[in-house]
Amino acid sequence: MYIKQLILWFLLMFIVTFSMAQKGIIKGKVSDIITNEPLPFTNIVIYGSNFGGSTDIEGNYRIEGVVPGYIKLLVSQVGYEPKLTEDFLVTNARVVFENIQLNPVTLDLEEFVVKASPFERKIESPLSMRRLNISEIERNPGANRDISRVIQALPGIASSVSYRNDIIVRGGGPAENRFYLDGVEVPNLNHFATQGASGGPVGIINADFLREVEFYSGAFPASRGNALSSVLEMYQKDGNPEKLRFRGGVGASDFSLTLDGPLGKDASMVFSVRRSYLQFLFDAIGLPFLPTYNDYQFKYKKRLDEKNEIMLISIGSLDDFELNTGIENPNEEQRYILGYLPVNTQWSYTIGAVYKHYRKNGFDTWVISRNMLRNNSYKYLDNDETDPSKKMSDYTSDEIENKLRYERTWMVDGYKVQFGGGGEYAKYTNTSFFKRYISDSLRVINYQSAFDMIKAHAFIQASKRLFSDRLLLSTGLRTDFSNYSGTMNNPLSQLSPRFSASYVLNSLLSLNFNSGYYYQLPAYTTLGFRDNDGLMVNQSRGLTYIGSGHVVGGIELIPNEKSRITAEVFYKTYNNYPFSLADSVSLASKGAEYGAIGDEAVVSTGIGRAWGFEILGRSIDFVGFNAILSYTWVRSEFKDKDDAFIPSSWDNKHIINLTVSRGFKRNWDVGVKWRFVGGAPYTPYDIVKSSNREAWDASGRAYLDYNQYNSLRLDNFHQLDLRIDKTWYLDRITLMAYIDIRNLYNFKSKEPDYITNLDSEGQPQIDPLNSGKYVLRSIENTSGMILPTVGLMLEF
Repeated sequence: MYIKQLILWFLLMFIVTFSMAQKGIIKGKVSDIITNEPLPFTNIVIYGSNFGGSTDIEGNYRIEGVVPGYIKLLVSQVGYEPKLTEDFLVTNARVVFENIQLNPVTLDLEEFVVKASPFERKIESPLSMRRLNISEIERNPGANRDISRVIQALPGIASSVSYRNDIIVRGGGPAENRFYLDGVEVPNLNHFATQGASGGPVGIINADFLREVEFYSGAFPASRGNALSSVLEMYQKDGNPEKLRFRGGVGASDFSLTLDGPLGKDASMVFSVRRSYLQFLFDAIGLPFLPTYNDYQFKYKKRLDEKNEIMLISIGSLDDFELNTGIENPNEEQRYILGYLPVNTQWSYTIGAVYKHYRKNGFDTWVISRNMLRNNSYKYLDNDETDPSKKMSDYTSDEIENKLRYERTWMVDGYKVQFGGGGEYAKYTNTSFFKRYISDSLRVINYQSAFDMIKAHAFIQASKRLFSDRLLLSTGLRTDFSNYSGTMNNPLSQLSPRFSASYVLNSLLSLNFNSGYYYQLPAYTTLGFRDNDGLMVNQSRGLTYIGSGHVVGGIELIPNEKSRITAEVFYKTYNNYPFSLADSVSLASKGAEYGAIGDEAVVSTGIGRAWGFEILGRSIDFVGFNAILSYTWVRSEFKDKDDAFIPSSWDNKHIINLTVSRGFKRNWDVGVKWRFVGGAPYTPYDIVKSSNREAWDASGRAYLDYNQYNSLRLDNFHQLDLRIDKTWYLDRITLMAYIDIRNLYNFKSKEPDYITNLDSEGQPQIDPLNSGKYVLRSIENTSGMILPTVGLMLEF
């Protein structure tokens, strides 16, 4: 099948050997970011050239004759900081609309000259914040336009196994991250997401919508909470205000359709749907599971008048995960996977509205949203659903959140002040049946849980530029609290102070620092867990917020306007992490498997730490190449039941990322990415416990030996990805084709062996000397294969 796709792709490369290019058109408006007032007579040029124009009396501009491709605009106006926009795609087939907002300058211009930079920093977060533009997302090798996989190439970011999108930030777990889309929190970023964490195999976000991404691996501002490791801010493009446009895409796993156009006066929309056909491919090649995913994404923006605007967004998914029990003569690995993997269905949505009102010296932002996740899974022994006695697990859970948030941004006497607060009503339900073998006995967990809670937060942050912009200071304070229990309802118990500073030593070198303490609620699965008597045992044991302290220091070197080198050291502490009573380990090390985590009895006694350093070198023109090289050394440890620090599951030690890309004549682009991740710790199996027939039949797989938790380590992982893009800019249409090859040199990653109770013929092996035990054996487990992906996108 892939051979046919490759032949088709290369034929397309030569169908159109050249096109008589018309020229693209860019239109838009330049305004003050604080007041939204138009800025007339603003200079606008295409970055790297002298070609451009200026705005009229109403702040509008129009640039014609633009050569198609990804470009940036350099915008300057007296009294404002010059701005270099994120890059965007110009084509012949459509007019591009790019609205730009400028920050007013509060300095004496005779003493200081502000220069635009492609590496813009925020005063609240002078370090640990990385910005990604759309071309980096669209053409990142091996990522297949999936934002989670693009982020994994940033410094300080590790991942779990190669087929998942878990984001492991500076030694923290995948449950410690928060995601925002145009200011609306989106709890679920992946299809087939792990409930209680954030990872999954495929991202929900459609890259067709994205304009810019900001990723905080620390130093996030006081307006963002309920996160311990990272915050991801995604900004979507606005719809075309003049004409309806279409974009269709076909890849190796799904097809998509995006509509983009006006929806009334001063209003526009973008809408997309996507559906996978992985189930057909997986069935054809004999994989034991058949996933199907669907998603939609929507944005509507309406300009009410010069001072008021409203935006509606929504995103949702529908996933179905079936077992391929019809495989003829399954091999040992297929039998093993079919033996423990459950059937799963999952759907989620987020819908929100953002209202912005501009004032003379600032603006107000109101955000109201609702999100929901439904997760259902079940498993029968031998996949025999006709026999109720063979039921191993049956799980259905809902998470519903209704949120209201207010933020005010205020400029006064050179200070930037932000303050606000919000409330949230959350509801959780759970119906669980599962079998667990604990303390040498089989226990049937069968409970129903339902609870609701009110959460609230408030924050304030003040920032100031001093000494002709050489010194940047920002300090903030936040509190989060809820009515879940007496341990969570005092706002003074979750005070979260934050402080950032940056000092410019000279035109090349800066020193940066940040410190803060952050709080996060445990997962709903943990908050709502009940025993068979219906008691919320975690609540009665004083479950409380998880706390994490961060200290980060770094230097930044700007050798020229197109290059940047940074070095950062970090230290993180963890307190009150949920600690499993059954396994005697912190939940911090869980979350990289499918299903749900946290639905168990815990106490808030987990203590951990993570520390390390990162070095990043980035150039947008290194002898004609766009190059990013980073190295991270990180350690991550949590205390065990004996109060001794042991490695967490995210203790990878060494992470290296190298991404290099270049554009060529006739609109060809080639990129490569090499990634190295040090071997992660893992836990050996408890063979004695696992061989017990009652224990094995309850789970369908071997049990870990928690007395030797994370005492072993996997081999190092590395992978080379290649991506080739070709674009044809025709008069009325734009055709884009790409080939993305993941794991180009076919690296095989050694994973912990599978343990099975079946013989080579697929029959259970019962110990002839003890009928209550199975005879277990191991099956070698490796992952990794050459995975080519071919895609076509048509825009008109």
